[in-house]
Amino acid sequence: MAEDLLKDWNPFDIFDAEAARLDRFFSGLDEAGWQRPSRCAGWSVRDVLGHLAGEELYNHACLDGSVEELTSRLTVEGVSGYNDFNEWSVRRRRDVPVEDVLAEWRTKNGETRERMRALGPDALLDTMAGPYPVGRQTFHYDSEYATHADDVGAPVSPEETDGRLLWRVAVGRFVLAEQEADVQVEQTAEQIWVNADGVSATLSYPQFVEATVGRLPEGHGLDPRVVSALRCLA
Repeated sequence: MAEDLLKDWNPFDIFDAEAARLDRFFSGLDEAGWQRPSRCAGWSVRDVLGHLAGEELYNHACLDGSVEELTSRLTVEGVSGYNDFNEWSVRRRRDVPVEDVLAEWRTKNGETRERMRALGPDALLDTMAGPYPVGRQTFHYDSEYATHADDVGAPVSPEETDGRLLWRVAVGRFVLAEQEADVQVEQTAEQIWVNADGVSATLSYPQFVEATVGRLPEGHGLDPRVVSALRCLA
């Protein structure tokens, strides 16, 4: 079963660790650091923080059972769809002092993590896709935070690297299975074998993770059909 891929990992502990990583990184930035381009096209490091702060509006709506109300509010604001929401969240915080945006994110995300852990993995959240287990949703947030930590260059210690890579591979494989993606994935001790639309490829663990979150670098050399089939978390 797909759920077995996640059985060795605690999503709440991972969420705490990735939030702490981002907090440490953001807390040490000067103005030049905030303005540096991130790996997200068109976004500075500061914009990534604005995005994370904005996401808490949705996270809290899920926890409060008010996703429908949030959707109605966003429609009034002229916001439709995930990409519009992201840009709207970033745009409305660009003129806010960065220390205020950091405080907003730190407080709201702290509440999100505390409330989700208290609910437990099997409770259901109100999401845009319908009721969804808290534990699985937290794994999605884990991936989001790890991806954005990499986007801004937040350090990962050598002691963390292997374990962090393994849970990210597991989450990628789980989401592909959950979405019933038209791709075959087999994991060995060192590599990931993939077949999509009759095209096969062998990826390293880091390549597989970057493919699932849409962060493969230029010149990666993979067939576009494989790239498209693996992108499931971004």
